[in-house]
Amino acid sequence: MAITRDKKNTLVAELTELFASAKGTVGAAYTGLSVADMQELRANARETNVTIRVAKNRLIRVALAASDKFKSADTNLLTGQLVYAFSNEDEVAPAQVFAKFAKTHPALKLIVGFDDTGSTLDTATVTALAALPTKDQLRGQLVSVIAGPLTGFLSVANGAQRGFTQVLSARAESI
Repeated sequence: MAITRDKKNTLVAELTELFASAKGTVGAAYTGLSVADMQELRANARETNVTIRVAKNRLIRVALAASDKFKSADTNLLTGQLVYAFSNEDEVAPAQVFAKFAKTHPALKLIVGFDDTGSTLDTATVTALAALPTKDQLRGQLVSVIAGPLTGFLSVANGAQRGFTQVLSARAESI
């Protein structure tokens, strides 16, 4: 059943808003996934505050053209049935959600991405983004790098005191 022009206009306006506010957007081919698989994908995306939308590529092109930021975006990769993931918080979250889901559902294939500057990302770039650690993981790595020398210094400083108390303890037992 075809959708009316009003519904298409509403959908294009919604997509334009999603593109404008998103820090990162990724499109993936989903041919071969069941409805239950798509529901699972949407549930996984909700956990990381990623919005999932399925729309015709023609409407996506119209939405991109309507946005000042994405007017010059390359839309040659928008072919086939694609599902789109948008994130307002994290640039790599959409790619990571799709990549994690694709590990158990090989029918999902990363195709295209758009960053917050309006650039189009090819498949290799989107795949590389998906392999990056999350912001929380990066913060944890930074804290461990910063805390590493301090931890080493404290263990050396405590080692001298520990050695001194062990010598005193051994001396007290021998008396």
